Amino acid sequence: MNTKEIPVLLLTGYLGSGKTTLVNHILSNQKGIRFAVIVNDIGEVNIDADLIQKGGVVGKKDESLVSLQNGCICCTLKADLIEQILELMKQQCFDYIVIEASGICEPEPIANTICSIPRLGGAYTKYGICRLDSIVTVVDALRLQDEFACGDNLTRPNIGEEDIENLIVQQIEFCNIILLNKASEISPEELKRICQIIRTLQPRAEIIECDYSNVELEKILHTHLFNFEQVATSAGWIRGIERPATEEEELQAYPGHHHHEEEHHHHEEGHHHEEGHHHEHHHEGGEVEEYGISTFVYYRRPAFDIHKFDHFIATRWPKNVIRTKGVCYFKHNPDMSFLFEQAGRQKKLTEAGLWYATAPEEDLIALMQQEPGLMRDWDEHYGDRMEKLVFIGQNLDKEQLTRDLDACLDE
Repeated sequence: MNTKEIPVLLLTGYLGSGKTTLVNHILSNQKGIRFAVIVNDIGEVNIDADLIQKGGVVGKKDESLVSLQNGCICCTLKADLIEQILELMKQQCFDYIVIEASGICEPEPIANTICSIPRLGGAYTKYGICRLDSIVTVVDALRLQDEFACGDNLTRPNIGEEDIENLIVQQIEFCNIILLNKASEISPEELKRICQIIRTLQPRAEIIECDYSNVELEKILHTHLFNFEQVATSAGWIRGIERPATEEEELQAYPGHHHHEEEHHHHEEGHHHEEGHHHEHHHEGGEVEEYGISTFVYYRRPAFDIHKFDHFIATRWPKNVIRTKGVCYFKHNPDMSFLFEQAGRQKKLTEAGLWYATAPEEDLIALMQQEPGLMRDWDEHYGDRMEKLVFIGQNLDKEQLTRDLDACLDE
């Protein structure tokens, strides 16, 4: 059996970020690496024909450029993607496969499809084994400056504001390397702010600043960085939701905690003067806020009133919240948990499943992925349900946000 391993590089990022420029840069390599390129829709890209058809870098036949059209490889074209990867491996003339996803693709389903190929049986490993080496998300620093301005947002035809913001966040959250392109087009101080937002959304990925997608290929090829479980659990909101509640947060999570607020506030002030870093208790990992970027986790035991919650979301949601995700439940259906998520202006509430007090002690995210119908909050001390929402934003008014959410509780 041929055990040749073919690494795969997945490129994501919305249109105009610089993905195709990066593909052309990869294809013009002088290292003799033979690349095959899969694009979701050839109509979206402008890969230099000379690099594909001449020079022998990726072979002289058109088969080195594969276009998957009339759909999206993160959903309707999954089977086509699998078959095209298999076909390229059968040719036995490529060292590397580069996949340039459409600007509207979500990276996680594509990664899942690629990783599933070696498990499909002998017919799919006969000519070698494909291995997802890394996911590189290319983002436009100039555009991020506007997208993360906590105010007006950009749009493009056929995609609404909500979709763009949501895609940007998902592409940043699910990757190994973030190529921050067009970095010289914004001021150094603004670049630092953008980097801090990206780092808060995605604490583990490497950020590489560049212009014209000009990056040393050694930094994005043969990295062996991709691990599905690690990438799936690397987003900043996950770190926030997995952080155990402090004793103080547990006390405040119960009805009647308002009677203790003055006492807690006094305690917090004392701690602030003594330690000098009071705010560290209010966002994940104790990271110091920079440029006003922070993470805040809201813990409460009582259920929300769905009508109050809906009114708050619709009328008073703070513009400076960039990302929210977490688990909540409502008095009209207290046995059902819901997953709430927000990116920019897009907000979504979906059923996550029943609360099970006897569910195995598994990692929350793993449980969500493997069996959404068995999701619950398993607080070690109390073992019952809890509202747990992670907010990422700039200059968050955490006290006001807490008051607004508390007003949505069924108390």
